[in-house]
Amino acid sequence: MIKDKSIFIKNIYYMLSYAFTSLKQSNFEDVATEEFDSIHNLFAAILSKGIGQQLKQGLYREYLNKTEDLSVVRGKIDMSGTIINKIERKHRLTCEYDELSENNLLNKILKTTVMLLIRHSEVDTEHKNDLKKEMMFFSNVDTIEPDLIQWTAMRFQRNNQTYRMLISICQLIIEGMLLTTDKGEYRLASFIDEQRMCRLYEKFILEYYSDVFPTIKVAASQIPWALDDGIGTMLPAMQSDIMLTHKDTVLIIDAKYYSHTTQVHYDIHILHSNNLYQIFTYVKNKDSELGEKQHTVSGMLLYARTDEFIQPDNEYQMSGNKISVRTLDLNCEFAVIATQLNKIAEDQFGISA
Repeated sequence: MIKDKSIFIKNIYYMLSYAFTSLKQSNFEDVATEEFDSIHNLFAAILSKGIGQQLKQGLYREYLNKTEDLSVVRGKIDMSGTIINKIERKHRLTCEYDELSENNLLNKILKTTVMLLIRHSEVDTEHKNDLKKEMMFFSNVDTIEPDLIQWTAMRFQRNNQTYRMLISICQLIIEGMLLTTDKGEYRLASFIDEQRMCRLYEKFILEYYSDVFPTIKVAASQIPWALDDGIGTMLPAMQSDIMLTHKDTVLIIDAKYYSHTTQVHYDIHILHSNNLYQIFTYVKNKDSELGEKQHTVSGMLLYARTDEFIQPDNEYQMSGNKISVRTLDLNCEFAVIATQLNKIAEDQFGISA
């Protein structure tokens, strides 16, 4: 019998593996084959493997500015501090110098996230022990207050590229799963919140099509407004989630991850109006952009399937364009998920995976 919960958690791993291609590397193979009864165990296993791999390469270090009272000159002398030492009859020089250190923001985030997982009751002892062993190499690294981390300020370059996936996982854990109690203590929630899950869902679909259908151009493209006079001051950018293009055929997909795929109005289930307005606007403006040349533009709202009785599966012809509404069942074997996504491409473009 298939365990729905464990299958769902495993599919989060597969979604992550497409969103972060480094998870497809050989050192993560045993994570892919393991069954997880808790999402916390999944994240603990991924971080353990990733940090272990990073330790083999060496922790990222960067030059940090330090100020210290020393008996000999190092770097440059801080005159104000040295004068205070002289007044206090201390035979020390206050020096400022740069030191290559692993106690930087990236490693602080790793250690902070790991410590949260180690203290969590739903992380198995096996994973906790693996993480504790790795933290021995972080003895010179401080932790950081989770709510002080400025994720948008993160910058990656050649020397720390290997941290990109690990930091993204940490962000998913800390931002999506971290709650603050009334006492000001941090704890992890049971599951990722809807907003973060939606972002992962979007990126998974985009990367899946990019990986499995190389003949299809896959992008999250901006769509220009069809303006009569060319003046677009203060208009918001139209940013699509996924745009699939093959020859003269375009499919714009808006990926939606909601707890409820429809809304109820006078006991009648209807689609979320804003979602429908949005995809219709994307399609019509893209249609206008392509002008007189031969083309077909369609739109799709692709909801993650819920356990509700009524699930949308509709197709509409609107002003010369097809707008469809579909659901993607994530609570099944991954091969079935892939079949669902493949069928969308086959129906739209007539090509197989």
